[in-house]
Formats: sequence, C-alpha cells, structure tokens
Amino acid sequence: MRTPLLFIISMFLILPVFAQHQKKATSGADIIKPVGILPGLSDEELLDVVQRQTFRYFWDFAHPVSGLARERSNEAYGYGNEVVTTGGTGFGIMATVVAVERGWITRDSAARHLLKMVKFLSKSDSYHGVFPHWLNGSTGKTIPFSRKDDGADLVESSYLFQGLLTARQYFSHDNPVESELRNRINWLWSDIEWDWFTRGGQEVLYWHWSPNNDWAMNFAVRGFNECLIMYVLAASGERHPVSPAVYHNGWAQSNFFKNGKEFYGIKLPLGFDYGGPLFFSHYSFLGLNPKGLKDRYADYWEQNRNHTLINHAHCVQNPDHFKGYGENCWGLTASDNHEGYNAHSPDNDLGVISPTAALSAFPYTPEFSMAALKHFYYDLGDKIWSEYGFVDAFNESKGWYAKSHLAIDQGPIIVMIENYRSALLWNLFMSCPEIQQGLRKLDFSTPYLNNQKQ
Repeated sequence: MRTPLLFIISMFLILPVFAQHQKKATSGADIIKPVGILPGLSDEELLDVVQRQTFRYFWDFAHPVSGLARERSNEAYGYGNEVVTTGGTGFGIMATVVAVERGWITRDSAARHLLKMVKFLSKSDSYHGVFPHWLNGSTGKTIPFSRKDDGADLVESSYLFQGLLTARQYFSHDNPVESELRNRINWLWSDIEWDWFTRGGQEVLYWHWSPNNDWAMNFAVRGFNECLIMYVLAASGERHPVSPAVYHNGWAQSNFFKNGKEFYGIKLPLGFDYGGPLFFSHYSFLGLNPKGLKDRYADYWEQNRNHTLINHAHCVQNPDHFKGYGENCWGLTASDNHEGYNAHSPDNDLGVISPTAALSAFPYTPEFSMAALKHFYYDLGDKIWSEYGFVDAFNESKGWYAKSHLAIDQGPIIVMIENYRSALLWNLFMSCPEIQQGLRKLDFSTPYLNNQKQ
C-alpha cells in the first residue's frame, strides 16, 4: 500500500514550515530543508533521504548556544530544550562527519560547528575528566539525570569520545580551524582519568561518580551490554588507562556474559537470553568495526548479526500477536512508548516497534532492514515520517505513534546506515593509534591491526 498522493502534496507544503519554529544553529548556506514522502526512489536515494533528514535533528535542532545535541525534541519528565546529552552528542558528531562526506553541509561549517561544541565542553562541568549524562546547553552546568546521578557518567562520556576521536581523524587538514579542533579534542581526551573509575583499584569500571554522592550509585559495569566501547577506550587512555585485568576480570565476569544457547534456532554467543534490546549491538559499534573483531570470548560480527536475527525472528513469529509485526515491521530496542519509556526486547515486548532498531541494524541484516525502511517510509509515512526523520516509536496495537525524537535513537540511524554503505565511521575510528593500542592490550584481533580497512 502506497501513501496517498494528497498526503505527498501536503507534506511538501507543510514540512518546510516546521523549520521556521526552530532556532537555527547554522548559517543559511547549510540549512537542510525537510521533505515529505518522495515516491519512486531507488534504494540508494531512499537511504540518502532518510540519512539527510534525520541529520536535521543534530544540525537544525542543535542547541543554539553550545551546538550540542538536545536530549529529545519534546518536553518530557519536567525537562525541555535546555537539556543536552553527552552520549547523543557523540552520535551527532559522527553524523556530522557523514553530512560533510555526503555533501549536505560544507566542511568548513562543520568544523566550526564542532569547534564551538568542543570549546563549550572545555568550560562545562566535568569530574575527573568525565562529563555528566546531561548538561544545560546554555551554561554547561550539570543537570542531574536522577537524584544521586549528578556527576560523572562514564558510559555516556565514552559515546561522546567515540564521536570526538572519529572527528579528530576526519578533520585532518592543515588549517587553523581543523588544527585547533584536533588539539582541543586531544586535550579533552588526555584529561580523562579512566583509572579513577576503578574505585580505588578494583578490577572493574564503575559507571558513576558524584562530588555530592561519591560512589552512591554503586554500578559496576559488567558485560555483555552496550558498554564495550567504554572498556576499549579505558584501555586506550594515554595518561590514566586501566589494565587488561579490569576488562577480563570485570567486564567479562558476570552471570550474563556468556550465553551460547539458541533462540529461534539462532546461536547467541554472549549476553542475556534473546539478546536484549538491539541498542546493545549499535552504540559501541558506531566506531568499533565488528567485522573481523574477535577476542577470547566472541566473534563480534557473529554476536551482533545473530542478536539482530533473533530480534527479527521474534517479530516475524510474533508470539504475542501484536498488530503490524512481520517481515517488514520489526525492531525492538529502548525507546519511548505508549506508557512512557522502556527497553523493549523479545522478553520485554510491549508491541512497540522503534525504527532505530531495524535501521541501525543495516550492516548486519541489510535485506531485512531495507524491507523495514520501505514499510516505515511508504506505508506508515503519514504517521511516523517527520521533519527529523522517523519518530521514535509506534505501537499499532494501541494506535499510538510517537511525536518525539531522541538523540540516542536518531544518531545511530545515520551512522550505521553509513557504515553499511561505506564503512566511513568504522574506518576513521579504527584508524586511531590509541584505539589500536588499546585493542592489542585487551588481546583483540581485527584486520585494522594489520592496516587493512574494511
């Protein structure tokens, strides 16, 4: 079923108006105009449209003072447009590299935009070199994520630095703006005290620390989940790294690290039964290339692909008989829902499909992801296509379609589609000398250690 012609015409008329209500963070030459549903696109053209329109979240909707990514597009939980997110900003930085490479914005505009962000970060609250989950986008002051989570967030900061290191590798030209950008990224990178977060020398990393609440959050991070990138970065740190024992005796030691069972006939090497929400195979792997990435515990391409296939198979078999599920409509991950917010997965299925789940899985399941993309765009576009790409989630059983967008969900769509198309972000991040050193230190193997790009 295709979208009615009347809707196509109306979207062309209405969508440009959306931009009039946003404060621009960019110059007029780099404004990306939104488009409605465009019929008859080739697969490549459709990927272009989706990546470009989703990027508007990080460009047109960037915070006007700091340039950082806003947490979400709507007011919720007592917060609004003042809240910027460190992890989501990292994803947005990687998306900005895509935007330059694809020609949506100029290289100079992007470099100046990122330099503004990095200058803002250098004056913002941080704790032992680590940023909080949320900042005020105008002042740089910490906005507590919860009552005791009012200090350093090591995981969100890892997503931020995954993006910053990728940008450092990309903006390599010998001119004042790009040189200053690289230098400032290096200063922020070298200031991180990764070893502080071992909480006095324990062989594990802790997620949070607060000057007001110390270690009260008490969250030792063990795998397998979305936090692999944190351990790789911590081992890669130049001034305050952690030892390999922190990885092997901390991250790799839990009662839910190794799995080895089959779900829907598909073997899952690591993690929770049925794999958990799909963001586990997205967030750490925006920069870490899982192709050929192995350690003593797993082949990470097998892990991520099989995790995705299990998620897809669950939606196709649809044991709970939710409306809309099938070959063309699948993808369970953390997102907004009809009740608030939840981490959706095969064993926590509320009937909520999150477009970011299937679309950020493009490298792992391109045929299944393309089928979902076409369904989302052509069949459901009148309900879920917007000025910033697809809305966060929908539940057809409840007749509910989100109006919201979240930085941590929009960013991986752009980045992982690009990694599927060109491996751009993978090649940049994996080219970092520090990352290669850290991977060697943790006994990983990857073609990049033999200077081979994917």
